[in-house]
This record gives sequence, structure tokens and C-alpha cells, in this order.
Amino acid sequence: MNWDWLDADLQRLRDEDLWRAVRTIRPLPDGWCEVDGGRVRNLSSNDYLNLAHDPRVMEAAKEAIDDAGVGAGASALVSGRSPWHERLEETICEFEGTEAAVLFSSGYAANVGTISALVSDQDVVFCDRLNHASLIDGCRMSGARLRVYRHDRLEVLERDLKKKSTGGRRWIVTDSVFSMDGDLAPLVDLCEMADRYDARLVVDEAHGTGVYGSSGRGVCEYFGVEDRVAVRIGTLSKAIGTLGGFVACSSSVRDWLWHSARTQVFSTALPPAVCAAAVKSFGLIQSEPERRERLMSLSGKFRELMDGRFSAEGEGPIVSIQVEQPDLTQQLAADLLDDGFLVGSIRPPTVPYGTSRLRICMTAACEANEVERLAGLLSQ
Repeated sequence: MNWDWLDADLQRLRDEDLWRAVRTIRPLPDGWCEVDGGRVRNLSSNDYLNLAHDPRVMEAAKEAIDDAGVGAGASALVSGRSPWHERLEETICEFEGTEAAVLFSSGYAANVGTISALVSDQDVVFCDRLNHASLIDGCRMSGARLRVYRHDRLEVLERDLKKKSTGGRRWIVTDSVFSMDGDLAPLVDLCEMADRYDARLVVDEAHGTGVYGSSGRGVCEYFGVEDRVAVRIGTLSKAIGTLGGFVACSSSVRDWLWHSARTQVFSTALPPAVCAAAVKSFGLIQSEPERRERLMSLSGKFRELMDGRFSAEGEGPIVSIQVEQPDLTQQLAADLLDDGFLVGSIRPPTVPYGTSRLRICMTAACEANEVERLAGLLSQ
């Protein structure tokens, strides 16, 4: 088979400095990692609360392996749902204060499966232009009429919502934290619009769960709108430190997803050990709020030292330094790696052309002097 066309496209990526090198990074405890034999501070990870290497979380996973083995063996509906899965569902319900919860193999699967199951081709779905790819894909797969809006220009969304409906339901879909910039969705305004124009709001708390809110439930809790959001989606692979996604919802939504969410119905269930580890992580988030407090303190200190030299306003751990050119972004990331910091080098197609950036993720494992040194390097 001739792959010349593919080789030509790959060469184009190299020529435009968009080539993504695949390298091996060895995770280490306490927010460190090993890259090319060197030990560096990992500021590209979403393990915000430093739970992935917590000995108690790891021990919970080991105990579950001894009890249930490594893999689930089948989809949850066939034979893959173990007592560990049931316990995690119950834990999420208690944590989120909802009637029910549904587990998915990843946050991506949770978003695609939930939206495509709930939204029909008779509906209209309003999707923020900076939503994660999984939310966008779910909206597209639903077959609904797709309308794109910007959370910094809600007057456009309101104008579209005012238009007379031609049948079907209306949905507003948004991230709670926009992962490439770190700013928060205007959830209060979105809730008011949803109430005013008979729409249902779906919020993905991927980067919010464990980080925002007095109890760590996310941006919905932070803004006091949990009861006004139709469906809350979360991720276990970021602040929770494990793997998978979930939906915190009513029992009716749970039952519908069990029957209709293809990414749940046709996927092998999470390994029991992952469920056990996540249960322990949720417990630590509740019993050790100082992790979240430390994360926010370090994030605030870094933003203060950077004195506004980032792409969007916010107060959380994600800070993007806009560079624009892909080649310069790559070079700056390489320089920081030489100085002991691994940061994300984000280029198209992940972000639009002309908006390449360094994406820095603070974690509770960082030290204040490291934050100061990083800010100093970026200010040179």
C-alpha cells in the first residue's frame, strides 16, 4: 500500500514545527518526573493534589488487585461491575450530593457518551468554542443543530436562545474550567439564561473537581449553582489522581445512560483497583482540605509574580503563557526543561493557529521557592 500522501502530511507537520515527539517520561513521587535521565519538577501534569503517588491511594489499589485481579474483564452491563465499582458510585453520590452516578472508562468517554445519549437530532445544542474536544465531539455525534458561542460574549448566546424554537430541547454545554487558558465559565450567567430560555445546562468539571469549592466539588459549588445544573460530568484522572470519568446525576439520567451511552455500554469497565484508589482519593480530598488550600495559595503566588503575563484571568492552577509561534514555544519549553521544569508546549491543532503557548499546571507538591524561580525564568 502506498502511504506517500501520509508521509507528505507528516513532513508538513515537521516543516511547520507542529511535529509531536513521543518520549518516555517516568513519573516520580511528590510531583517529580524523570526525563531523558534527569529529575525535573513536573508542571505539565493534572495531578493537582499530588494524590497519584499518595501511599494510601496506592495501598488501596494494591488491596483491590489482591481481591479482584487487574482487569474488569467485561463491560459493566455484562459482568464487569464489581463491588468496587458499586462502592465508587456510592462514594461519588455522597461527595457530589446527587441521587446517582455512572462510571466511564475515561473523561473523554463520559463526555461523548453522555451528550450523544441525552441530546437528540431534534434538539439544539449550544457549545462553547473553547470546550474540550470530547464535549465538541459529543455535540457533533448527537446529530443536533450545533450553535457555537463564546463565554466572553454571552450576548451572542442570548441572542440565539431568544430565537423561536422549532421543536426539540435546548442544551448549553460548557467546561467549568477551560483547560488551555485556566479561566472559569460564567456559570451563574449561564444558569440564568438556561432558566430564562428553557434550556438545560451540562457542565464538565474535569479540571474543577477536587480543586474548586469549599468541599472540592468544583466550580458549580464555587459559584453556588449545583442545583441549577442539569448534568455534572467529572474526571477521575486529574485531581483524583486515577483514571476514568463519571456523571453525577438523577436516577432517571443514570438509568438512561445505562441503556443509551454507547461509550459506557460497549466499553470494558474500569479496573477494580482504579475504583478502590479513587474511593480513597475522594476521602482524602474531604479529610485533607489543606491540599486544595496549598494548591490555590501556590497558584495565586505564581499569578501574582507573573503580573498578568498570561492568556486569561483566573485564580486556579492552570496558567497559560501565550507565545504565538510554535517554534518559539518549543524552544522555551526546552529551555525550561534544562532549568528543571517540565511544562506543556501547546501548539495547533490543540489550540488555534497563532495562539501557541506554554501551559503551566501548579500542583500541591510544588514549593514556594520553585514557584519564584519559575516566575523569574519566564520573566527574563
